[in-house]
Amino acid sequence: MAQGHVIGIGRRTIRGLIGLLLAIVSLTALSPAGGAQAAEKSCNTNAGITLPKGFCATIFADHVGAPRHMAVAPDGTVYVNNRSRKPSPGGSLLALKDSKGEGHADIIERFGPADTGGTGIAVYKNGLFVDIGGKIIRYELAPGDIAPKGQPETVVSGIPLNGDHKSRPFSIDPKGNLFLDLGSATNSCQQDNRAEESPGIDPCVELETNAGIWRFDANKTGQVFSPAERYATGLRNAEGIDFDDDGRIFATQHGRDQLHENWPKLYSSKQGSDQPAEVLVELQQGGDYGWPYCYYDAIQQKNVLAPEYGGDGGKAVGRCADKLPPVAAFPGHWAPNDLKIYRAKAFPVAYHGGAFIAFHGSWNRSDGPQQGYNVVFQPLTGGKASGPYTVFAEGFRGGNAKGTEHRPTGLAVGPDGALYVSDDAAGRIWRIVYRG
Repeated sequence: MAQGHVIGIGRRTIRGLIGLLLAIVSLTALSPAGGAQAAEKSCNTNAGITLPKGFCATIFADHVGAPRHMAVAPDGTVYVNNRSRKPSPGGSLLALKDSKGEGHADIIERFGPADTGGTGIAVYKNGLFVDIGGKIIRYELAPGDIAPKGQPETVVSGIPLNGDHKSRPFSIDPKGNLFLDLGSATNSCQQDNRAEESPGIDPCVELETNAGIWRFDANKTGQVFSPAERYATGLRNAEGIDFDDDGRIFATQHGRDQLHENWPKLYSSKQGSDQPAEVLVELQQGGDYGWPYCYYDAIQQKNVLAPEYGGDGGKAVGRCADKLPPVAAFPGHWAPNDLKIYRAKAFPVAYHGGAFIAFHGSWNRSDGPQQGYNVVFQPLTGGKASGPYTVFAEGFRGGNAKGTEHRPTGLAVGPDGALYVSDDAAGRIWRIVYRG
């Protein structure tokens, strides 16, 4: 009897548990988490790009201008600095919201100045920070609003906008340190920019206000640019900046152009296509990464002397012996336009703490087809490369510049771990998730 009594109680308990589970399932289907699961189930294609097994992509937004860098708020709203090719009456900035959990932005709001926009953007505390050319501004993010409603305040003004590289990307660490990239005004600091056999200016005076990383305080307004805030130097154009969980700061660099075109006696066409490497560096305060005096030769795995400063085609090292080496190197002229250290947990553990890099693609590989136009993953452990890079997403554009005209530009990671990729050629944004 006792055993039968226990079994009877077990049956009633099981029936109760089944009812409870059915109720939970019904509630989950109506919750935001259920919406996220629905988005994954509806993500049954790669939206025109090639991804590793287990990943899939949706087109989050399309034909939205020229989206550059992105930032995702805790509520999942995606903010975009949109470098439009013509003024946008509704504003050059975008706020995108997927209110249905289907992997697509069904709410798109424009805001901000109507001019042609910029590149840098970040969410810090309850503020949205945006590069709009010669200054960085901050919008208050009020609960319930998608696009900010109030007028912005100026965080940093007087930022130089000169020469070859006018993008002003930046990143903000958890303490509020705002690290701003000022790309070089020239290709290699020649007396006559990009001219054949023109020698370099020595010392290169533009390093005082360009080709480095500057640090400001995101908690303050009214700051004015000056050479005194320079944090690191010798970086020709560090479009991607991000941090790992241990507080290390990483940046990418666009390597210099035209070794063969400007120095044909020293470099073959193939050497000009392959060199120098694009690099990922760990930023150190006061660090010097070599530009314009040096470039990184990935074959020899060392910094070598640039031809404008007495280099002999890749053998001489000279003053480059004490320049800081990179963490990782990539093929020449691929143009790394953004960087995100993957601090989320939604992707497999092999991706945790590693670097996603968006390559905008080349224009000046003189020998053979143009290359890049992809997103790569570089594994990192303890701030060092822990394996070779792999191509994570490709198929954006053909190497002969024909076919689909998509060029990866910006990256962002959502609070759910999804990876967003922007394309400033055709105006598309992808959302990539892991399904397993």
